[in-house]
Amino acid sequence: MKLATWNVNSIKARHERLLAFLARESPDVVCLQETKVLDEAFPHLELRAAGYYAVHLGQRAYNGVAILSKEEPRDVFTGMKDDGEEEHARLIGARFGDVHVISAYFPNGGDMGSDKYAYKLSWLKRLREELDRRFTADDSVALCGDYNVAPYPDDVSLKDFEGSVLANPEIRSALEHVAAFGLTDVVRPFHPKGGVYTWWDYRAMGFERNHGLRIDHVYATPSVAGRVIGAVVDRNERKGKGASDHAPLLVELE
Repeated sequence: MKLATWNVNSIKARHERLLAFLARESPDVVCLQETKVLDEAFPHLELRAAGYYAVHLGQRAYNGVAILSKEEPRDVFTGMKDDGEEEHARLIGARFGDVHVISAYFPNGGDMGSDKYAYKLSWLKRLREELDRRFTADDSVALCGDYNVAPYPDDVSLKDFEGSVLANPEIRSALEHVAAFGLTDVVRPFHPKGGVYTWWDYRAMGFERNHGLRIDHVYATPSVAGRVIGAVVDRNERKGKGASDHAPLLVELE
């Protein structure tokens, strides 16, 4: 199985690039974040013509998550069981064979000390509770997406990023609490020295200078993590006109 996760930063803006990516890489399952459209505006027909089923949880202009797959998805769920009526569109899951795949868009957090940062910490705590409700560590689970957290200092290219809402001891501890469910970072073993990034700021030539962070991840339970044989960031997809500020992350399973 080839599994990909990609924050497309608007499905409308990245529609053609997404179709080209699917044709080029032929992933079996793709998790998308920040689709930024309501469900009725999601390109289901075009994706089906390209050979992919799609499940989507949308929101106008913000957030939005989806899973694309060659195999028809089963056991689809959206959101958390404790979501309120105004909850953001940040979580969707489905089963493919024995593997439960989740596409997640973690909150950014705004600024340190802000209400948005408090919400981010609360959301991670709720995510752990949601995993506990739905699964056990003996299940085959892959949590994919834009975590908006750089787990290690060497996942950060510039000292200026350290201490931000994306890279500080408190938010890393919150992610460790989620991982303590029984998840491991399946990308890290293939890039143990760090320096591999998935996001670069559009401003100040961030990509050209390689001023980035590794904030897009696949964490998995042992039965999935033990099958991973490769993990790469598709930097080429970050190049050229109309690119997202994130690059796709591809993980291959036996």
